[in-house]
Amino acid sequence: MKPLAARTDALRQSDIRAVTFEVNRVGGINLGQGICDLATPTPIVEATVAALRDGSQIYTAYNGTQALREAIADKAMSFNGIPVEGPESVVVSTGSTGAFLATVLTLFEPGDEVILFEPFYGYHAGILRLHGIRPVAVPLTKGGGRWTFDPDRLADAIADRTKAVLVCTPANPSGKVWSEDELAALYAEVERHDLWVLTDEIYEHMVYDGRRHLSPASRDGAYERTITLSGFSKTFNMTGWRLGYAVAPAEVAEKIGLVNDLTTICAPAPLQHGLAAALPLPEAYYTQMLADYTAKRTRMVDALRACGFDADPPEGAYYVLAGLGDRLGTPGFENARTATTTLIETAGVACVPGPSFFADPADGDGHLRFCYAKEASVLDEACDRLVDAFG
Repeated sequence: MKPLAARTDALRQSDIRAVTFEVNRVGGINLGQGICDLATPTPIVEATVAALRDGSQIYTAYNGTQALREAIADKAMSFNGIPVEGPESVVVSTGSTGAFLATVLTLFEPGDEVILFEPFYGYHAGILRLHGIRPVAVPLTKGGGRWTFDPDRLADAIADRTKAVLVCTPANPSGKVWSEDELAALYAEVERHDLWVLTDEIYEHMVYDGRRHLSPASRDGAYERTITLSGFSKTFNMTGWRLGYAVAPAEVAEKIGLVNDLTTICAPAPLQHGLAAALPLPEAYYTQMLADYTAKRTRMVDALRACGFDADPPEGAYYVLAGLGDRLGTPGFENARTATTTLIETAGVACVPGPSFFADPADGDGHLRFCYAKEASVLDEACDRLVDAFG
């Protein structure tokens, strides 16, 4: 037989998927994969059921239904402060990953380089590599309980083949929320070198302690070079629905939409119709969601600290990237992967090993990522198991 494409040679099942299978094997609790198994809001479910019954089963336009794109454009202007032209600046996709894929195929050629800030979301790096694009990691600095951005490190990483910078805010896995000063320093470098900016803002409604989510594209002069990626999976607990979107200047969005047409035709039609009919949800929904996640964040951090891990409350999203602390190198905790196995086998609780989020896996060996997007009773049970086993 002829060989498979060379781009598949290095492909392996991600740690995120692997730990899910392992914890399911022992009937444990999965705090690894960000599956967010909370209930989808009732208005969205009911509107989608009505859309299914009304026969909304045919293809939509390749860039999404008019109603959903209008709702996203309105939200991009009112919540994010992005100066979109209108629904023509929006592409609805099969999850935010679909939006990222279409954007990658629209902007980059094989051999281009894209800068990611480390620790980074592994799927971003994986998709870039799959298409012959080199991810370049710029480490963030951890100090005083938060991850900070050093503009000099960014400047040093920019090379002739650099075409874009990818910003995740709030960030998976670190929980970092980018500040106005940090974004100003980043765009100074971006403009100096005429680079694109891709942003992943899917956790935009999960920002704690009075902080405010800042969309990079809302900055003066930033919209023209910024593609904003987001979706509904995390905010509305619908990860399996696969609905995301890209927001970009209209002429760029048109190309992203045409690529989207060639890769997936369109996002699931009934789900688009149902979601559009239910939006916008009342402000009380977001207020309660943030209050619930704030309490769960505290529960998760307290349990990890009781186990001897180094755990700081994240600024945003719903993950704790904890350090192994003095446990690193001890029996069962020789490195992050053995620690992950120990937690599954001893406590029946899964997390994701830190090497998944670093260019050099050794740099992540002292970290584990825990997801607290669970029902309160399930999270309580997981935390109790951890403390009973390791506290």
